[in-house]
Amino acid sequence: MQKIRAEAARTASTIVVRPAPGKKMRALVQVGGITVPAAIGRSGRSILKREGDGATPIAGMKLLYGFTRGDRVRFLRTALPMRHIRKDMLWCDQPDDANYNRPVKAPFKSSHEELQREDGLYDICLVLDWNVRSRRRNRGSAIFFHLIRPGYEPTAGCVAVSLRDMRRILPLLRRGTTVRVV
Repeated sequence: MQKIRAEAARTASTIVVRPAPGKKMRALVQVGGITVPAAIGRSGRSILKREGDGATPIAGMKLLYGFTRGDRVRFLRTALPMRHIRKDMLWCDQPDDANYNRPVKAPFKSSHEELQREDGLYDICLVLDWNVRSRRRNRGSAIFFHLIRPGYEPTAGCVAVSLRDMRRILPLLRRGTTVRVV
């Protein structure tokens, strides 16, 4: 644990996400001296993020905490607070619900995302402070830093990297690290 804390203390406080040349749905993620390929929103990036637009917000977003599927991914090295995903864990994406852009428990009637997914995207899922601490309706929800689909398919507005690259990046992260999408 001391080694993890020492690594986190040595790291830069910012992750930079910049567009990959010629591909609006791809990006390069840079953390310290590590640069890895990533997928971003199917609509690319936007300064005017709206619910359901498929864009990754151009913004600086703090890392709050993460979720992990302990039954699939083990032995993660990170100083970032991580919670194990349970079957009843959901994330509300219904703008007119009081729980908009918050974790909720099943059963839940309003529109939501399941955190325990079969496709593995959220086997490691880091929550970004996009519209979380100071929420505004229709501003966008469930903006995460998570794992990719095969072929780096675009996301619904998140930033996604491979499991291998996520394992390389995680030891460098802590609560409050800024993810800056430029």
